[in-house]
Amino acid sequence: MVIFVSALSSCEASNADGETSLSLLVIIAGLLIVQTILIAGLQRSRLKNKAARSLLKLHQKELEQKIQDRTQSLNQKNTELENAVQSHKLIATQLQDTKRHLQTMINSVPDILVGVSAEGKVTYWNIAAFEKTGISFDKALGTHITSALPHLPISAEQLEDIIKRQQSFVNRQLQQIENEEPHFYDLRIYPLISGLTNSHNSGAVIQLKDVTKRVQLENMMIQNEKMSSLGELAAGIAHEINNPLGIILHNVQNIIRRTSSELSSNKEIAQKHQLDFDAFSQYLRERDIPQFLDNIKEAGERAGNIVNNMLEFSHSNHSEKNWVNIPKLVDQAIEFNRNAGFAEHSKMYDIKVVTHFSADFPSIFASAAELQQVFLNLLRNAYQALVSDDYKQPDEMRVEISGYTKKSDVIIEISDNGPGIKDTNKDHIFEPFFTTKDIGKGTGLGLSVSYFIITEHHKGKISLSSQYGKGATFKIRLPMAGERQIALDI
Repeated sequence: MVIFVSALSSCEASNADGETSLSLLVIIAGLLIVQTILIAGLQRSRLKNKAARSLLKLHQKELEQKIQDRTQSLNQKNTELENAVQSHKLIATQLQDTKRHLQTMINSVPDILVGVSAEGKVTYWNIAAFEKTGISFDKALGTHITSALPHLPISAEQLEDIIKRQQSFVNRQLQQIENEEPHFYDLRIYPLISGLTNSHNSGAVIQLKDVTKRVQLENMMIQNEKMSSLGELAAGIAHEINNPLGIILHNVQNIIRRTSSELSSNKEIAQKHQLDFDAFSQYLRERDIPQFLDNIKEAGERAGNIVNNMLEFSHSNHSEKNWVNIPKLVDQAIEFNRNAGFAEHSKMYDIKVVTHFSADFPSIFASAAELQQVFLNLLRNAYQALVSDDYKQPDEMRVEISGYTKKSDVIIEISDNGPGIKDTNKDHIFEPFFTTKDIGKGTGLGLSVSYFIITEHHKGKISLSSQYGKGATFKIRLPMAGERQIALDI
């Protein structure tokens, strides 16, 4: 517009050539048209740009929303992933704890537990197996079971067949000699039931359970039944022996009386038959007939004492308590032990047994049969120690039994001058099945049973004092009234 006003003013001022002015006007008009077109185009372009910016802003907002949604989704996924990782870590920790707990449980089992594959190779080896064989887990792992447990009474073929058939196997009371002593085991094989058909994933668990003590207890119970039956049989025999023995002693006594010169009736009958009674008596003396009769009487009385002792000891009610004469029980035990010992070892003839009991030694309220069993066990141990082949016997093999009172208790001491007891054995001497005797010569139950009888049945106490090479002394303390009134101070 400014250009147009300027041109017009120039035309009026100079009155130039008309054609030039017309041309100029045409140019100006063209320029105006062009300007108008440009302005219209610019305006249209501005509107398009504005619309584009609006659309761009809209798309930007949509994109930002999508990014925000995606970020939120990613954060959510990331949180879920972190939770899953934590959960997996927790599960892994729990699995490790469960594994350690199961291993601890398995290792706490005293039985030998061994896991094997279908091929018989060791996959697990518990502590009991290590302690029994000395083979560590690392060395045992992967070896064949027949190499790891060479004494296992089963072949590789049998084991593979058991696993293949998926049937358990049991073999009881297998005997093995360990340290020159018999041990017994129960063998059990349990095939693994995984539900998989692939045999490489199957295997078995082998269990070896030490049942030595159980077998010994069973044998002891059987032996006790035998001894009980034997006791009843002995009692019956004793009753049957008593009858003819009484007749023998009675007739011997009559023979002694009817050959005695002190009875006037004997001389009268001799005169009736015109016999010189003094010559007859001299004949009997020269032929040692009176000595023979005395020997028969002494042997018969000895047999009678043995029978009476058998009858008392075989009394069925061992736990029945009454007032008991301890010196008498000790004498009976000595007699029993002497009769049994002579047959066992000839050297027992030379053992001298001495007792020291006062005449007024009090009676106690106790079970006579059980106390006699204790005295027999202690005397038997003393006898066997004195005649042991591993010990040089003293010039005089001696057992001394003494008794005295202390407050409301009685004390009985049984001492011998045998080999004594080693310090390593003193702490185990009253334990069941502990014995230093050879296999077959002792069960290790005598002293443990004696300990139980004294401490549990009679509320007393039994102790040992011994110096190896200088003999042993067992000391028994019992309450006279059958009940403990004061603290023991043995």
